[in-house]
Amino acid sequence: MSDQNPYRFGPTRGELWFWLWASAGGLALMGVALFLRGLPSGPALAEVIGLAGAVFGYLGGRSIKRLIRREHP
Repeated sequence: MSDQNPYRFGPTRGELWFWLWASAGGLALMGVALFLRGLPSGPALAEVIGLAGAVFGYLGGRSIKRLIRREHP
């Protein structure tokens, strides 16, 4: 059982590249929106920067890590 690929059920290389580009695009669009509209105040700050930055940052970081370590089928 040790000769099988442990990542055989994980995302493929193509999916990881897709998520990397999707997260980079999301972070870029968030940056453009912040540049055009300015920094939000109050709870919108946590929603716009915190949640979106965390989601896109996690997806991009996870994709980069898995592509570098070749953790894909």
